[in-house]
Amino acid sequence: MLNVVEKVLVTQEEIVKRSIELGKEITEDYKQANEIPLVVGLLKGSVPFMAELMKHIDLDFQFDFMDVSSYEGTESIGDIRIMKDLDISVKGLSILLVEDIVDTGRTLKEVRRMLLNKGAKEVKIVSLLDKPERRVVEVDADYVGFTIPNEFVIGFGLDYNQKYRNLPYVGVLKKEIYTEE
Repeated sequence: MLNVVEKVLVTQEEIVKRSIELGKEITEDYKQANEIPLVVGLLKGSVPFMAELMKHIDLDFQFDFMDVSSYEGTESIGDIRIMKDLDISVKGLSILLVEDIVDTGRTLKEVRRMLLNKGAKEVKIVSLLDKPERRVVEVDADYVGFTIPNEFVIGFGLDYNQKYRNLPYVGVLKKEIYTEE
């Protein structure tokens, strides 16, 4: 798979180190607020990051998943689709959304709005990556692992047409891979 990666942006070691830092920060914030969040992973991309992050949050929290999409290939299509909703009610709960990347912001803005409309007390966002150059709607993560440039990234949950999610790092996909299709 290395022949599809132009360069490594974030190493596995950097991801683990930053997950430890984020876990401590999240733990302190929720302890100070006397809240226990429902940790919600957005499938499929958040799974590796969520698995790493959860090990470092020192709270007795529940977690669940939503499957929400706004991408086809390399572009956000702006149409938010929910394939799997949460299994429990969010009424009165503090939600911590776990995302792989904040890109255009469309998905997170819509998911946050939906959860608040369902009665969530608050919705905070933790994202492994933030790509502010691509933002088309106003949404900011409360916790960010790494801010990255506007490059097409794969690995550690991020994919190109459902491939390369299992890379243990975040890399830039070679342009010829996604322009030849």
